[in-house]
This record gives sequence, C-alpha cells and structure tokens, in this order.
Amino acid sequence: MNSALVIVIVILLVLIASSLRILKEYERGVMFTLGRFTGVKGPGVRLVLPAVQHMRKLELRTVVLQVPKQDVISRDNVSVKVSAVVYFRVVDPERAVLQVVNPYEATSQLAQTTLRSVAGQHEMDELLAQRDKLNAAIQQVLDQNTAAWGVKVTNVEIKDIDLDETMIRAMAQQAEAERARRAKVIHAEGEKQAAQTLAEAAQLLTSQPASIQLRYLQTLADISNEKSSLIVFPLPLDLITPLLPGQAGAARRP
Repeated sequence: MNSALVIVIVILLVLIASSLRILKEYERGVMFTLGRFTGVKGPGVRLVLPAVQHMRKLELRTVVLQVPKQDVISRDNVSVKVSAVVYFRVVDPERAVLQVVNPYEATSQLAQTTLRSVAGQHEMDELLAQRDKLNAAIQQVLDQNTAAWGVKVTNVEIKDIDLDETMIRAMAQQAEAERARRAKVIHAEGEKQAAQTLAEAAQLLTSQPASIQLRYLQTLADISNEKSSLIVFPLPLDLITPLLPGQAGAARRP
C-alpha cells in the first residue's frame, strides 16, 4: 500500500512538473483549451493541463530581419541589386498566432516583395540619393500589411545597392562631365564679373581725365621695373599738358 501511494505521488509530481510553464518578461503565452483560444498569459509561472491545454510562446522583443539582395529594375530601366534590414516586433500575440502560421517568415517574404516593388517605382538617382524617402515608403507598406498579423514594423534601412561595372563607368563619366560643365560655368561667370568691373572702371576713368593721366604714369612706373634694357613707350603730350601749370593757364585763356 505504501509503495502504491509513493507511485501515485510520484506520478502526480511528474504531471505537475510537466504542466508548469515559465514565461519571461519579454514573452507571452497564447493559451488554447481543447483547441479553443482562451487568452494570453503574461510573464511568470503558468499551469498548462496536459492533453487539455496548449500554450504557444511568442517574444515581444524587436527582431532584426536581414532582407537578402533582390534583383530590381528601376523606373529608368537600370538593373541593380538592393538589400535591406527590417526591424519589427510582435505587438498582438493573439493575432500573431490566430491570423498567420509563422509571423516571422511571413514578414520576411513580404519584405522581399515590397522591396522589389517600391524600389522599382523610383529612378536610379533617387535610389542612390533619397534613401530616407525609400525607407519610409517600404516601412509604410510593410506596416499596413503586417498590422493584421499583430506585427509592428518599426524601421527599414536600405543596406546595399550594387551596380554592374558598365553602369559604374557610365555614372563616373556623367559625374566627370558634370564637373567640367560646372567649371566652365564658373569660369564664364568670372569673366562676366571681370568684364563688368572693367567697364565700370573705364566709365569712372572717362569721367575724370586726370585719373587717366595718373593711370598712364603709373603704367610707365610699372614698366620701368621690368628687366628689359630698352622700353619704347609713346607719350602723348595732351596727357601731360594739363599737369603743367603754365600750359594749363595758357589753355584756359581765350
């Protein structure tokens, strides 16, 4: 009798031990009793009756999903390979179990197709220069579709955009041509500003005859500093006549 009691007690202890489930702080347990959904259990020690109840655990922590490189044809018919990283987490354990078989696999497949679809709606220059806009568009589409599964997509980041060698060379040539164009525009703008400045200076010198004469003499002084042994420079007398006091007075007499 004592041995039978011991056996019964051991069996009860084994059943109780096998019925206990421990949920961590970041875990939730979706309970089923005789196949019917009976609630979501929080962290702590939970009792699950064998052969009657079943509990499926789900994590609420953020999952980092690596989206492999996808072959994408942009709107301007350029073939590229695009990869991304998707951050998501389960926010509704009930929907994540009842509405989809595997929320992680479903989100992964949806992320791949969405990446190809959204990237194909943009031109190559937009893919390279406006990644933030592309990230926001992919995140919005994913979040709308995964909401029914109890999944929240928190962030999407484009990781790599690979081009073939032909396209890389073409883009390098385009960038070089653009730099040459800018250099020519800057040079032409400088010539324009220099011409405007010279025109203003000529107009100012024309309004002041004495300024022309002083500029003429300054040019003579500059030439005298040259290393040439002989400089022939014509000197019009009408330029220096106003500078002579006697000649200036004679010129003013009627």
